[in-house]
Amino acid sequence: MPNLPDALRALRYRNYRLFFSGQLISLIGTWMQTVAQSWLVYRLTGQAAMLGLVAFSGQIPVFLLATLGGMAADRLRAHTLIVITQSSSLVLTLILALLTLTGHVHIWHIVAISLLLGVVNAFDIPARQVFVAQTVDRPDLMNAIALNSSMFNGARIIGPAVAGLLVASVGEGWCFLINSVSYVAVITGLLVMRLDAAHTRRAPAGEHSILEGFRFILGAHPVRDLLVLLGLMSLMGMPYSVLMPIFADQILHGGAKALGLLMGISGVGALAGAFSLALKRSPKGLGHWIAACAMGFGAALIAFSLSRNLLFSVLIMLPLGYTFMVQMASTNTLIQMMIPDALRGRVMSVYSMMFMGMAPIGALLGGTLAHRLGAPLTVALGGGGCLAAGLVFALRLPRWRQGAQLLYRFEEAMRNVESKEGPPMNTGNV
Repeated sequence: MPNLPDALRALRYRNYRLFFSGQLISLIGTWMQTVAQSWLVYRLTGQAAMLGLVAFSGQIPVFLLATLGGMAADRLRAHTLIVITQSSSLVLTLILALLTLTGHVHIWHIVAISLLLGVVNAFDIPARQVFVAQTVDRPDLMNAIALNSSMFNGARIIGPAVAGLLVASVGEGWCFLINSVSYVAVITGLLVMRLDAAHTRRAPAGEHSILEGFRFILGAHPVRDLLVLLGLMSLMGMPYSVLMPIFADQILHGGAKALGLLMGISGVGALAGAFSLALKRSPKGLGHWIAACAMGFGAALIAFSLSRNLLFSVLIMLPLGYTFMVQMASTNTLIQMMIPDALRGRVMSVYSMMFMGMAPIGALLGGTLAHRLGAPLTVALGGGGCLAAGLVFALRLPRWRQGAQLLYRFEEAMRNVESKEGPPMNTGNV
């Protein structure tokens, strides 16, 4: 596909196109389930703490098991691992759909299935990070990551909007059923791919230790700083999404449709952020983007917590989604470009721990605080914490940039020695 616009250049690769299209369909279903499940929990219990508990149960396995998933992604075939995890997710979501549609669902069913899906995701997320890097050439890796973020947030626009309508008209169970069927698309795409040696290699068993990934991170302060900031943002900032049913119903008085609208508009902002990254050809300036967006995300959270008007809250969702997506995707891009292939699964498993693994702790804490302090004050406190974390990263930026440039040059030099493909890519100032 040589005539694709520059922002879509990663789609020239057949395997990446198949993965992209399948994941897009599947993620629409996933976002439908996310919104429908939070509304179902709220309908069954009416408790902020229970919303936090369900979110905790779905994400804490990523924090606890992601390092095992990263080791598996480095040791096994990432492609095979993804087929297994996606098939497991299909079965689990189908069980939840049948329980809900037959009227037999209870809160413990939701907690148990969320926990099992979290275990699956602990292996699925690192495998997908490794696999995406295998589907494109290195100069197009940044674009592939940005398009992945665009896909994620395109689904985030469609899924919640559809879920809001379906929940209000026919109930949550149909959203779960559609999600289970959507996994067929990504599994089919994976099975029809043409795989080469990069996708079928198995690394020597002796090279793989979980501790290797941690040693690399501890010794590479630019990677460590990015992961710490991402973890803090996830811990303090993401509980707002868990508390969204309370804002939609009790504070903004809009019900399930308002919930879908708020989540969908947040996806519009995030999609714009991901697309702005897709237009970049080099990581130059991404360090400044990360610092600015971390502070902007915190400020948007504070503004959202103060709003009592649905229209104003919807408008705030745009910068809220934009800033978090740019910060998260830029962090992913920079880390992916600084780490060796042999450690990619294990290092990116720590990324998963910080991005998704810290969120359940924040969700549980946020749900508990919201029960005592109220949802608006809880979100405002989280926004203040994100603002402070972004400011600290901005103050450390000069030292961080020097270390990041050294890591880029070392990794490119090692890659060129191994592949003899020519001079390293010009990364400029990150």
